Amino acid sequence: MKNCWILFFFFTANSFILKGQSKSNATNPPYVLNVFPIDEAIKIDGRLDEPEWQDAEMQDSFTQQTPDEGEPASEKTEVRVMYDNQFLYIGAKLYDSTVGPHIISSLQRDYEFAKNDAFAVIIGPYDDGMNGFLFSVNPMNIQLEALVTNGDNLEIIWDNVWFSATQVFDDRWEVEIAIPFKTLRFTEGTESWRINFLRNDLKNFESSSWAPVPIHQDFAHLAFTGYMHWEKPIQKQGPNISLIPYLAGNTSKNHEAGTASEQATSAGMDAKIAITPSLNLDLTVNPDFSAVEVDQQQTNLDRFELFFPERRQFFLENADLFADYGFSDIRPFFSRRIGLVSDSLGRTSENSILYGARLNGKVGDNLRVGLMNMQTASDQGLGIPGQNFTVGTFQKNVFSRSSINGIMVNRQTTNSPEAGTTIPDYNRLVGVDYNLATENDKWNGNFFFHRSFSPMLSGNEFAHGSELRYNTKNLEVYWKHEHVGENFNAEVGYVPRLGYWRVAPNAEFRIFPTGGSPILTHKFKVYYNLYKDQDFDLKTDEQVTFNYRMEWRNTSSLNLRIYNQFIYLFFPFDPTRTGGEQIPENTNIRYTRAGLTYTSDTRKFFNYQSSMYYGGFYNGTRFYWRNEVNYRVQPYGTISLFAEHNRINLPDPYASANLWLVGPRFEVSFTDQLFLSTFIQYNNQQENININTRFQWRFKPVSDLFIVYTENYFPENLNIKTRSLVLRLSYWLNI
Repeated sequence: MKNCWILFFFFTANSFILKGQSKSNATNPPYVLNVFPIDEAIKIDGRLDEPEWQDAEMQDSFTQQTPDEGEPASEKTEVRVMYDNQFLYIGAKLYDSTVGPHIISSLQRDYEFAKNDAFAVIIGPYDDGMNGFLFSVNPMNIQLEALVTNGDNLEIIWDNVWFSATQVFDDRWEVEIAIPFKTLRFTEGTESWRINFLRNDLKNFESSSWAPVPIHQDFAHLAFTGYMHWEKPIQKQGPNISLIPYLAGNTSKNHEAGTASEQATSAGMDAKIAITPSLNLDLTVNPDFSAVEVDQQQTNLDRFELFFPERRQFFLENADLFADYGFSDIRPFFSRRIGLVSDSLGRTSENSILYGARLNGKVGDNLRVGLMNMQTASDQGLGIPGQNFTVGTFQKNVFSRSSINGIMVNRQTTNSPEAGTTIPDYNRLVGVDYNLATENDKWNGNFFFHRSFSPMLSGNEFAHGSELRYNTKNLEVYWKHEHVGENFNAEVGYVPRLGYWRVAPNAEFRIFPTGGSPILTHKFKVYYNLYKDQDFDLKTDEQVTFNYRMEWRNTSSLNLRIYNQFIYLFFPFDPTRTGGEQIPENTNIRYTRAGLTYTSDTRKFFNYQSSMYYGGFYNGTRFYWRNEVNYRVQPYGTISLFAEHNRINLPDPYASANLWLVGPRFEVSFTDQLFLSTFIQYNNQQENININTRFQWRFKPVSDLFIVYTENYFPENLNIKTRSLVLRLSYWLNI
């Protein structure tokens, strides 16, 4: 009954927030761009010299987001948009009167927009203010593309085909972009799309946009856009099928086990079939994920499993339809559970995926759907039987930017498990989420209820939660609650903790100095985090935090944090996770820590971030520091080094520890098609040194040759553990 009353309260509060809110009307928005068709294709050379560009409607009124919100941009930007039967064309002239070179992080695609001089277009074909696309280039024509989900979340690992070119002149740089309509997802016959144009003038520490974006919101946000009106609505573009075959070979040797070298070859294919312009079918046969970037290791001082993000391309397009249910620590579906098995220290082993299919996209203007089915092979060596994974979802838009979402997850064993295996025959879950977002994003939040089904488990097999945020320029207030039953079992999800209640309110007050102050903002935040057992009787964790953050206009920042922590150990735990004596269960612990973080001007060729914390830690003390230094050899690459040290002192008989995590990284861009990266990681908590070197040749859009070399060593004597070499070739073929 307690659960029902809490959910009733928040849904009632939501109804008052949304009272009077209706679907946005694109017919009379304040920022409108009319786009007209052309008969001749545009040559994409970075020069806006074709007569068609002169006939297109121009928009040149850009407004600052930072540093002076609402003021006109100090440098002029002119944008024009056209289209033909195949492409959406965007042309821009970005004037630049400031002496000095443009700031370019590297020649490698998918750069960080905030750390480059760059131009971007953000497009929302569905007019839901939540889902769309972002395409960006910097002055050296390095590309960045991303899916936009939940209004402001950028999935930059998404790849697709589009074309661009730039030219740099003494007083400006010009850009031409051609986006195939087959790359986009849209509803046929729609007369208007959301659109905004973004400019990051990092040299002058200024961000500006055509449709203004408030300073307290993310710069790339689909809630703050204008509209482009089509003279002739876009129709289906004919067959839209892409085939992506691959060939791969590898050789590996486990020196630690003393086994012989092993070689393997594989081939497979992905296919992308557009059922409609807004509904896509993805197919995969014998997928290969050997080119996945190595995970950055973490020092694990937590009592629960660490999270490592999904990096595999097949699972990424429209990933929010499958992955964004619940909260960050209560995910009913986590695609990394398919084909990759991880332990609590983040070490992974592969379980081959035989084939899979995924249908995802829009059905009509207000309904998104997703259906995924994946089949894995059995692995007798790991004791894992074959598994079938099915996920079905829907997202129904309501009001202006809110939605009602549903999810169903099923894992089913498809062959007889090996003797002694503990894997149940099935695991199932159903759930419903309500995502709240008002038109101006002043209010947003999420409310969910999920229920799992597993053999031999009954009672308390549910989880629910609510979060609600009120966000204005000077004040942000946030509420969150979670409850996970002791038998809630989301095997294909990410739920590291069971049998608890959590409440976590916080508030932040912001000051934006005026009058030319070198300081951009002051932020004061108070945060409270409370965990109790599932009966809401026993307090198991409590944290009170005060945070002060100061940001300068030159991109540097200073952050001060003080917090007081209470922990009740309901199972024995070694705080160093090094195998030492464990603090017994039923122990109460309280301690206080304080820390400071400084980040230097990221525009400089040499920049750094330094953090230091000291204070109590369980029944002892902990001194923590982390330094990260970066040197940018513009535009050819970056040399970076992070070093993290934890010195933990505990009283006898408990183990003290000096834990090191060191990671030098070298990234070299020979051209905008040839890249080499080397990442070295030393982690004495895992007693491992890892070296990962990856060469990439992008010889054609979304077509790559990868060569990946990996070694693992024992730190104490540098004896080799394992060694592997992978060669992978993929090719994107449009039919």
